[in-house]
Amino acid sequence: KSIIKHSKKRKFPIKVKLVISNNPKAKGINFAKKNEIDFEIIRSKKTNIFEKKVYQQLNKRKIKLICLAGFMKILSKNFINNFNNPILNIHPSLLPKYKGVNTHFKVLRNKDKYSGSTVHLVTPRLDSGKIILQRKVRVYKSDNVKSLEKKILKIEHGLYSEAIYKFLSNL
Repeated sequence: KSIIKHSKKRKFPIKVKLVISNNPKAKGINFAKKNEIDFEIIRSKKTNIFEKKVYQQLNKRKIKLICLAGFMKILSKNFINNFNNPILNIHPSLLPKYKGVNTHFKVLRNKDKYSGSTVHLVTPRLDSGKIILQRKVRVYKSDNVKSLEKKILKIEHGLYSEAIYKFLSNL
């Protein structure tokens, strides 16, 4: 939603052409509809079939950059290498700490003073690509998984768009 809002600004370096989800109830689909952006709902439990359909949609629209947001599937090495263009992801931790899932729980369990979010390049190794931008939030003793998740989500809205701008400015 935030990337679409930013993409409507005159100086933003990208135009959102397509939203893809495997969830027909995803909020991003409704937002795409409201903003007259093409969308596709691709549902398949088989990774190779799912990725083939995604790849076809990307090629059809000549997509040159993928921005993963709320995307809870791991793209295969084959897909990443064959796309041949940058894929960005936003992850709710200060990578390289806490790759994968349950990041907020891990932060709280380890009593970290800070957590945050990271926008990084996607590589075949999970959450290990080059870091483009990070933003920190303070973790308080009163925080729980839900409050930390909410705090981080709030900073992610501006962070992702900022990272896209920074990444494309450095190409």
